Amino acid sequence: MPKVSTARDGQPIGSSRRSILKSTAVGFGHLAMVDLLMRDSTASNRFSPGPKVGLIDDNSTLVEKPPMFPGRAKRVIFLFMHGGPSHVDTFDPKPQLAKFDGKRLPFEGARVKFAARGNLMKSPWKFRKVGASGLPMSELWQHLPEVADDLCMIHSLCDTNVAHGGACMKLHTGHESLVRPSMGSWVSYGLGTENQNLPSFITICPTSLHGGVNNFGASFLPTIHQGVPFGTPGYPNKMADQARFAYVDNGANSLQQQQKQIDLLKSLHAIESAGNNSNKEMLSRLDGRLRSFELAFRMQAAAPEAVDVSTETTATRQLYGLDSPDTRNFGLQCLLARRFAERGVRFIQVSHANSLGFNNEQWDQHSHLVKGHSINCRQIDLPITALIKDLKQRGLLEDTLVIWGGEFGRTPTSQTSKPVGRDHHPQGFTMWMAGGGVKPGFRYGATDEFGYYAVHNRCTIHDWHATILHLMGLDHERLTIPYSGRNFRLTDVSGTVAKDILA
Repeated sequence: MPKVSTARDGQPIGSSRRSILKSTAVGFGHLAMVDLLMRDSTASNRFSPGPKVGLIDDNSTLVEKPPMFPGRAKRVIFLFMHGGPSHVDTFDPKPQLAKFDGKRLPFEGARVKFAARGNLMKSPWKFRKVGASGLPMSELWQHLPEVADDLCMIHSLCDTNVAHGGACMKLHTGHESLVRPSMGSWVSYGLGTENQNLPSFITICPTSLHGGVNNFGASFLPTIHQGVPFGTPGYPNKMADQARFAYVDNGANSLQQQQKQIDLLKSLHAIESAGNNSNKEMLSRLDGRLRSFELAFRMQAAAPEAVDVSTETTATRQLYGLDSPDTRNFGLQCLLARRFAERGVRFIQVSHANSLGFNNEQWDQHSHLVKGHSINCRQIDLPITALIKDLKQRGLLEDTLVIWGGEFGRTPTSQTSKPVGRDHHPQGFTMWMAGGGVKPGFRYGATDEFGYYAVHNRCTIHDWHATILHLMGLDHERLTIPYSGRNFRLTDVSGTVAKDILA
């Protein structure tokens, strides 16, 4: 430990707090490491505290904050299907595709130009109505029909980018090209966390493709609200049984020594914060870093218990498919999501993004549609069903919003590739929600008779974001932060809550 009386440059310690905080990593947690690594990208940010309407005064903390109005959901689990599942092969049956199979599209639709567009192609899978609600599902789903009456289908998602990168960024942050705070960060910023010993936003086994860390970053929100990866982002993404929180363990110093270091940094922070000539912008960023240190310190005790699934019963492990090679990886991710949810983590993302060896990103079946979607559904069908059953049995589904979907759908036409596949399709596709205040066993919106355009109750990505925030008790127009001369929000300057899906 350096002497406390002077800094390295010989100046009084009270005037060198910045340099100490900037140069002292003390081995604490991934949150701190992320801030260090992203320092260059945030150095020019002119951060100022967000509005006080509906929020507590200190928006750089993770303390639990009251919602702006009573919300039905307390937390979100987002099941992200990387690559774009085909809506017309999963949840949105189109008899006209069978009738006109092999015929040209009868209108000039917007084109995706990654490959030559083929003719209309019927689904290789039959559809049937499932549950008392009669929701349509293709035969790809063998287990999900068991919880059909808990699902709220949105068939009219639209307005993402045509390319994976832009579409993923739009889905996660509200903008297709500029770096903006992710929706998980906005939720954390608005509501904080119910557990001070774990991050408010955790992303499980994230991919490094198509936006990468920007898809769970905080951008110009306080760093403490950034998503913390469980498993280093990669391509392919990390397998769940190999995933860890990086940099949490500090073997060099005991817990007592770490606590003394944090106490010293806090006292130095207080000294300079009291100064009349302090750089408020720098103070804000360094305050966020100090809070990250503190959280990572607490995580050393809480995180190992949270991710230890050996304490689960044999029945629970079997429910999630941990005993099968097809479902083990995604099943473990879903089980971890439930464990994080019941421990008060505010926003959890689970990524089905481990690339297929014969194809592109997990659901990106430009070719091999039948083979790829069959494998994908076999991997996630049982675990997703288990997650909803498990949350419901534990009384958590009513205030946990579960969301399933990818960055876009796939074309009703074939792509001229062999074996046949479908191209990217952002003009109309399906996502679903469950729990958290949405109508169960309900269908909202529709695409045209070919599944090409969203034509009824169109739901843009900003509408979708506005609805998620509303379910959490947050007004998307009031949840803002001043930055670069104007107030920013997740929904930018648009977005309408889809009130018809509210229970």
